[in-house]
Amino acid sequence: MSAQPNHTPAAPYAPAPGAPAELLTRLRADRRAGQWVPAFERDWTKALEDARHAFSLTPLHEVVRTWQLRVAAAPDVDAFMDSGRDDSDFVDLDDILGGRA
Repeated sequence: MSAQPNHTPAAPYAPAPGAPAELLTRLRADRRAGQWVPAFERDWTKALEDARHAFSLTPLHEVVRTWQLRVAAAPDVDAFMDSGRDDSDFVDLDDILGGRA
């Protein structure tokens, strides 16, 4: 009998090496660039500092993942807002994606 698990745990999310630059290019091209670019740069700067202290790339990966999800969700959010539906009982995106530290 072996003490080794009989399954391989899922690898943590790791974006492609060029993903942050591609994401920033997409953010700069978006109509929300005035708000999104400074917010992304703030999140990225904090994640860099956290990564330096933790000796881990996980904070950087989390920023890329969160912003990729935000960009992907933007058309759906726009469609909802344009539909005129009541959004008074909204759910905060940070509650869904996990809060930023």
